[in-house]
Amino acid sequence: MATSTTLSTTIYNPLYECMPREELAALQLRRLKDVTARAYNHVPAYRAKCQTLGVTPLDLETLEDVRHFPFTVKTDFRDNYPFGMFAVPMEEVVRIHSSSGTTGKPTVVGYTANDIDVWSEVIARSLGCAGVTRKDVVQVCYGYGLFTGGLGVHYGAERLGCTVIPISGGNTKRQVMIMEDYGSTVLASTPSYALYMAEVAQEAGMRDKLKLRVGIFGAEPWSEGMRHDLEKNLGILAIDIYGMSELIGPGVANECEHQCGLHMFEDHFYPEIIDPDTAEVLPAGSRGELVVTTMTKEALPVIRYRTHDITSLHYERCGCGRTMVRMDRVTGRSDDMLIIRGVNVFPSQIEEVLTNIEGTAPHYQLHVRREGSLDELELWVEVTETVLKDEIRSLETLSRRIMSEIHSVLGLTCRVKLVEPKTIERSEGKAKRVIDHRKG
Repeated sequence: MATSTTLSTTIYNPLYECMPREELAALQLRRLKDVTARAYNHVPAYRAKCQTLGVTPLDLETLEDVRHFPFTVKTDFRDNYPFGMFAVPMEEVVRIHSSSGTTGKPTVVGYTANDIDVWSEVIARSLGCAGVTRKDVVQVCYGYGLFTGGLGVHYGAERLGCTVIPISGGNTKRQVMIMEDYGSTVLASTPSYALYMAEVAQEAGMRDKLKLRVGIFGAEPWSEGMRHDLEKNLGILAIDIYGMSELIGPGVANECEHQCGLHMFEDHFYPEIIDPDTAEVLPAGSRGELVVTTMTKEALPVIRYRTHDITSLHYERCGCGRTMVRMDRVTGRSDDMLIIRGVNVFPSQIEEVLTNIEGTAPHYQLHVRREGSLDELELWVEVTETVLKDEIRSLETLSRRIMSEIHSVLGLTCRVKLVEPKTIERSEGKAKRVIDHRKG
């Protein structure tokens, strides 16, 4: 059966994800030519960048030529706040989302009606990758409003034909009650909030009454160890979803049931991996910073957006039959990376160590301080009730083991502070893993 190369306006169709690579490459080139021309002609800030480098859309003759075009970075959105990055007049914009703006002006993103349709399609594909069908009841615990998570998953689940519970975050006891009473089978939330819901369900004696079978987790980095905890504590298949507001929201890539990388929907998003220091494009399989071009966005075409997310890309066909590239789980962000006495540290690396040590709970914080001219890292880790009941000697042994494992994996010496269960604040959204006292 032939695959269409036009934008889909119908219900989720997995044929798009199984396109032959040659056909996909031809489609990508056509769409890249279109989107670079759209950005060049209608976004003055991007046209100025192109003119500085001496490139025009006519220079895009092969897929490899993309690397000659300028990057888009987060500061472009702030410098052109609020609508200067839009490529269509406001009367064509049917929806606006934005970031929280906690570090300055928010990043504002706009959508045409067709953008909303594309977004719904890629979210429907994401859910389809996870084995979700129209028979499922999807409880959406991502935040609604200006954050893209809630409404993004909502529209995609409806496109797939699912029953949607648009509950958003918060009021966790009520969340768990509704989960039981309404028969939710799919949970969409941040992984840290899902762990908190698992705690609440267990304490309320409702864990075995839930019908959950799949979790769609994103919006923050998480490790294989956390996947194990989520699957064990909720009795589900834990699936990773990837996206960001600047690109479209969630739905850029998603794991399938094989859990061997996130399938990126390459007919809409063109990926590259670059060296985060030199910005040079790296060969397939290399680990580096993900750069994405949105090929079908109308209101906000984004060319070569530097995500700062660290990952790698693999082009072999997946066991599920999908041919589109798979990206590894994001291990951290190049701009959020901690550098402690010359050692690069991502919170997910610490998390991976902790999940392999018995007696620790999956709740931790990294406290960074400056002692004189040196940075010091103190790791706060919750212990389980079982460990708490043991003698102080066992706590000292556990603390030494954590320090030893972190030194073995990262080559870094840190302090460890073991704290009682429920000491570290639970999050209904993204968990706050790093407390940087150097900025205070």
